[in-house]
Amino acid sequence: MSIEISDWKISNCLKNNESNFNKKKILNILTEKEIDEAYKAISKWKNYSPTPLLQLNKLSKKLNVNRIFYKDESKRFHLKSFKALGGAYAVEKVTKGNKEIIVSTATAGNHGRSVAWGTQKLGLDCKIFVSEYVSENRVQVMKNFGADVIRVKGNYENSLNECVKQSKKNNWQIVQDVAWENYVDVPKLTMAGYSVMMKEISEQIDNQKISHIFLQAGVGGMAAGMIAGMARYLDYNPIIIVVEPDSAACVLESIKVGEIKKIQIEQESILGGMSCSEVSLIPWQILKNSLDYCVTVKDDNISKTVKYLANSEFCDEKIVGGECSTPGIISIIGLCNNEDDKKEIKLNKNSNVLIIGCEGDADENLYHELLNKKD
Repeated sequence: MSIEISDWKISNCLKNNESNFNKKKILNILTEKEIDEAYKAISKWKNYSPTPLLQLNKLSKKLNVNRIFYKDESKRFHLKSFKALGGAYAVEKVTKGNKEIIVSTATAGNHGRSVAWGTQKLGLDCKIFVSEYVSENRVQVMKNFGADVIRVKGNYENSLNECVKQSKKNNWQIVQDVAWENYVDVPKLTMAGYSVMMKEISEQIDNQKISHIFLQAGVGGMAAGMIAGMARYLDYNPIIIVVEPDSAACVLESIKVGEIKKIQIEQESILGGMSCSEVSLIPWQILKNSLDYCVTVKDDNISKTVKYLANSEFCDEKIVGGECSTPGIISIIGLCNNEDDKKEIKLNKNSNVLIIGCEGDADENLYHELLNKKD
């Protein structure tokens, strides 16, 4: 291989001392019925097909692990992200197609795209709130699905607060992937949608057992949905590693103190969809006792990872992986470069690792910027 990754590092690796994967408890929070209903509905959508499970064979050879599986969500419908599974499904369930309902949401990009697509399919009006940091490219995609997009000064949290305020005032139906007190049913629907990925993976791995799974966390919905999917579809428990930007490690900081801890984000990560200050309520109920390790990474190697995926450096295929698809890859490389971490997390030549390539070029301008960046 022509690539040089021997100096890649992670920022933190924290063991969760409260880890105790309890299938029954997990499926009490997000039930088998909710998970099964999501798959039944989504698998009937027009153009549904499982996204590819690729093998990063060149990278696994370089790191001396058995296999690295990469779930390629760039191929999810035409939305280029796993989020297509969540927001659109929640819209369908909540509105039941009632044309009088106006749907609202706040987003860093991909969730709003899914909600806008879901409302367009059903012929509903949609109001989407975004922060000043969301790119014009992402905004335009949502507008193309017929959404009314409202920019809010400040960060994602500001856009969410404005969404809640305006929705209460105008009696709009919020379809959010974040849970808070007395708002849990809709976020659970989005998580159930995300669990479809695990259903597909369980049928794609050909009876091989996954030893480690790397799950990106923003507010934790995808990670928790996937863990619920593991409880539903796997009869064994892989080591679960949650990955965050080190500038927005709200899950890690919450695991440290054993309760949800809100953090201050001093600098926004390039990983915009993962730059979140507080873990969501329902995901936290699953994550706090299920995940084994929290890992954080800097932005330093994101553009290199995007390029290496695109140039077939990690596997035989060219992969379009956006910025938020990179943290799992950066993490496994960083962990393997540190013998103590590698031993602690039990990564070895027998390991079968699963990484979620959660998006493609969902933000085309940023993708090409990263692709062409001189590192």
